[in-house]
Amino acid sequence: MSETISKSSLGTWGQRLLTAIFLGGQVIVHLLKGKIHRRNTLEQMAIVGPDSLFIALLTAVFVGAVFTIQVAREFITFGAGNFVGGVLAVALTRELAPVLTAVVLAGRVGSAFAAEIGTMRVTEQIDAMLMLKTDPIDYLVIPRVLACLFMMPILTLLSLVTGMLGGLVIATNIYNLSDTQFLDSARNFLGSWDIISAIIKACCFGVLIAVIGCNWGLTTTGGAKGVGQSTTTAVVTALLIIFISNFFLSWLMFQGTGSVSLQEL
Repeated sequence: MSETISKSSLGTWGQRLLTAIFLGGQVIVHLLKGKIHRRNTLEQMAIVGPDSLFIALLTAVFVGAVFTIQVAREFITFGAGNFVGGVLAVALTRELAPVLTAVVLAGRVGSAFAAEIGTMRVTEQIDAMLMLKTDPIDYLVIPRVLACLFMMPILTLLSLVTGMLGGLVIATNIYNLSDTQFLDSARNFLGSWDIISAIIKACCFGVLIAVIGCNWGLTTTGGAKGVGQSTTTAVVTALLIIFISNFFLSWLMFQGTGSVSLQEL
């Protein structure tokens, strides 16, 4: 019996994932037609951006501090303390800032999308919208996708700066590294492509979070229990897709050898 239930759940999850891909295609088509509900988009941008800022920055500052603790002690032991700022900058820019910001938004915003739209689905509000000839994709989905698309890069860059500040505080006050040495190392290690890659990742993750959250809400069935299940599954799915897509994006963006030489350092 349990095996049958497991296979059924997996099949349902796969079907909803395919529906999410189809929904993403519909969003692109509607955007190309210029169907944007501006007021809803601005409201969603406020929810995704300013309302998520504190938790994203708090996460970033402690991640930067912890990473510095783990790296600085080992690097100083091997006489490579002047590399600490650069290594932190590269790690935050290429991976930690975009991925952890996406994780925060998946838990906070993605779940809210799924719960809100799922509640509208089970209470037949979406059916009423259709009867009034209002397309749910134009009114509900696209504003959320655009909000995540625009606000995720901003949150990621702010998280990057905050994470570097957290690392700087730890490096200068606990490991007695000079702030000039720390910042010069970061400047030498970072390139323009690193910043661009972080923005690209943030945009991709933002769209994925919004599409998955909205899709799981639109496909909700089963009343209040179904809303709870959709919310949980949407977050888990978004996290899984973020980690998988991050692997492929990193593989595409950072193949080959690095561009920083020891002479430059």
